Amino acid sequence: MNARHARSTDWGLSHVSIRPGDTILDVGCGGGRTIHKLAGLATEGRLHGLDHSEESVAASRRTNARLVREGRVEIGEGSVSRLPYPDGTFDLVTGVETHFFWPDLPADMREVLRVLKPGGTLLLVAEIYRGGSHESRIRRFGDRLTEIAGMTLLSVEEHRDLFSRAGYSRVQVFEEPAKGWICGVGTRTS
Repeated sequence: MNARHARSTDWGLSHVSIRPGDTILDVGCGGGRTIHKLAGLATEGRLHGLDHSEESVAASRRTNARLVREGRVEIGEGSVSRLPYPDGTFDLVTGVETHFFWPDLPADMREVLRVLKPGGTLLLVAEIYRGGSHESRIRRFGDRLTEIAGMTLLSVEEHRDLFSRAGYSRVQVFEEPAKGWICGVGTRTS
């Protein structure tokens, strides 16, 4: 997954500003490649990865072993539904190829908002969305696939509404139609 999502991750990250000292959380950190990229951008910052899978946590720790030893990166097991961080901890929270699996998407968006600092940003990136060019590949297997996998595919407008209803401001949704990519960006104002 690290290699497969590298280009869409880079594209998504191009839509946010990352400062050297930022404190960042990657929700659903998987194999840890996004954390590694973020550490290269927030060169003086602190990075946190969270994943519900013990195997993914272990893989992410291996990918970022040096950064973990240096104390710049912490990776733990947990759920987006109950983030183990105090209010107002992060400058940026990312979710790459994960939000369509979140257990309670509206509530989980509010939980992420809770851990963002005022002025902090949430970035969601995905390679598939309702109305995107790759949706047809999923549809070939039937809507049953999304049911079985527990995926929630949203349209561009549904992404925008999701951010707005959860309390984010300055909401923007970007598409890369030829590739079927989407990213949503929202900010916590207070």
